[in-house]
Amino acid sequence: MDSVCTNSLYAQPCNIVYDPFHSKSRSSRTLLSSSSFISLRGRRGKKLWRTRILSLAVAAGSNGNVAATKSTLASVAETVSRASSVSKSSSALEQLDIERGVCIPYRKYSPETVRNKVLESRGAILSLMLRGVEIVWNLGFYWSTLMYDFLVGRDEEVVPYRARQLRNLLCALGPSFIKAGQVLANRPDIIREDYMNELCILQDDVPSFPNQIAFGIIEEELGRPIEAVFSRISSETIAAASLGQVYRATLRATGEDVAVKVQRPEIEPIIYRDLFLFRTLASFLNGLSMQKLGCNAELIVDEFGEKLLEELDYTLEARNIEDFIENFKNDPTVKIPRVYKQLSGNRVLVMEWIDGIRCTNPQAIREAGIDMDGFLTVGVSAALRQLLEFGLFHGDPHPGNIFAMRDGRIAYVDFGNVAVLSQQNKQILIDAVVHAVNEDYAEMANDFTRLGFLSPGTDVTPIIPALEAIWQNSAGKGLSDFNFRSVTGKFNQLVYNYPIRIPERFSLVIRSLLTQEGICFTLKPDFKFLEVAYPYVAKRLLTDPDPALRERLIQVLFKDGLFQWKRLENLIVLAKENVAKMSSNPALQVKDRQRTRNLRLERKLDLTDTIKDGARLFFIDEGIRRQLLLALTEDSKLHVEELVDVYRLVEDQIDIPSVALEVARDFPTIVKDLLLSWSDSVLSDR
Repeated sequence: MDSVCTNSLYAQPCNIVYDPFHSKSRSSRTLLSSSSFISLRGRRGKKLWRTRILSLAVAAGSNGNVAATKSTLASVAETVSRASSVSKSSSALEQLDIERGVCIPYRKYSPETVRNKVLESRGAILSLMLRGVEIVWNLGFYWSTLMYDFLVGRDEEVVPYRARQLRNLLCALGPSFIKAGQVLANRPDIIREDYMNELCILQDDVPSFPNQIAFGIIEEELGRPIEAVFSRISSETIAAASLGQVYRATLRATGEDVAVKVQRPEIEPIIYRDLFLFRTLASFLNGLSMQKLGCNAELIVDEFGEKLLEELDYTLEARNIEDFIENFKNDPTVKIPRVYKQLSGNRVLVMEWIDGIRCTNPQAIREAGIDMDGFLTVGVSAALRQLLEFGLFHGDPHPGNIFAMRDGRIAYVDFGNVAVLSQQNKQILIDAVVHAVNEDYAEMANDFTRLGFLSPGTDVTPIIPALEAIWQNSAGKGLSDFNFRSVTGKFNQLVYNYPIRIPERFSLVIRSLLTQEGICFTLKPDFKFLEVAYPYVAKRLLTDPDPALRERLIQVLFKDGLFQWKRLENLIVLAKENVAKMSSNPALQVKDRQRTRNLRLERKLDLTDTIKDGARLFFIDEGIRRQLLLALTEDSKLHVEELVDVYRLVEDQIDIPSVALEVARDFPTIVKDLLLSWSDSVLSDR
């Protein structure tokens, strides 16, 4: 559920990730003690503090309870005294909130929470010391071998062996380090590409734990014997990951097949202990990492810790699944498994079993009667909708998590690792695309700063030529040779040579795009990713009513003050292509489409709102009106032919009388806005 708050860290309202499971029972006093309130700073933050203190005091005093008033004020004073100590260690999290464009009132992770959790148990100090010695000894020994290789001059030739050795070492050190290795596999700002490739193996090849322990955890969470719930459960794991593993089972009550995800035993205290050690080490090394790598080590650990603790909570994964179901509820091309919440808990998650074909088996997909080009179109469209439309996307779409259903739909599983992009981040991403199209590389570099890749105040001048070289080299090849892997390879070199940090959510975006492009190439080696992506983006630019996208459309259509007629025609052609393909499931063979007419989506390119907004802008915005009139008369000729060509492209897509009626209905609003605009200009002149 989304809500809105105004946080002192932001000039405008920001989206809240609202957690109903933890906020329902929280009183105002508990809220006052939360880290989100403590993080309020500045004059406005102090004003909020005074307001909350006064309201609490009045609430207590209104009942005539002076003692309660004193107690409340004392509690507030104690909370205020803790604020200064919390604010320093929370600064990295606040920076994350600013970059993301969201503020989070309840956090599963904070350095203080981790420290308190670790130190509350008896023998914690001894356990920490022993674990610290184990980590330092193993990593120190590995580091010494790297130094020896460097000193004897063989560091390059033994890279494959040392990378494999690092992967085995992370496996031996436990789930926290396995997860860290999976994260490093997508962080070219931290390690070399050859090491990244080896660590990618950790995403698929993780040892499982014994069935007896797993079944015991299931019974603990369900509060019943396993036989009472499931009539059958597989004797071997279907999949194993760093934090848990999956079994296939059959519900005794209904006979439905389900997937049962079970968390590794006693993993939470291990994770908290390791996060405490990671954060302590990051604080110690932060100055060095900022100087040598341009990265804030504390920020990297906080990003990692936040995502890791989210993945530990299976109730949160259940809510992720429900969000995906809601997002794709009207899309007949995507299948999301439903979750059985009454059988799920913090450590066990029961979901609908997906009986699909793995996306690494193109022959089986074809034998199922699925059109390969159509299925790839469905997959790319689903990925782009998650990223650019919903802002909630699957963070780990490897081949084991994506299936082709026999009815042509694409199915996703495993929603523990998802990422959220705020409206602000989505708009900046679209800005970056527009700047790339217009070859405005200076603004593209500034977009990197706004997204958190570069620290505020960083001189972007040296980065501009590198960005220009990467984009022109990739885009100059055309659609036939463009692929994300080649662009990412060049970008990795840029990241390694400049003080660039890849925020966690964007490392997931990059991994998601690369993985899905890799799946596309597995199914069809000559697949052109952008040939599918461009029509979707064109349709969104032309039809999305979001004012921000309307502004980006204008930026795309005007370059150096000149209207790009050819670009407008191309956008319309591409958008029509997307609508034609997605009017029914393109993965189905022609004979099957006749049986699925009830599942049809939009059949025409609906430009009604775009035309209405264009008419309003023409009358109200003097600058736009001047530019459009110049576009019709530039180069000392009347561009009627271009206008006719555009009309011919859309005449079969729009109902002229209906559009005219809509514009007429909107005319009073246009007149009102025009008068307001005119009065503003008159007043400003005076």
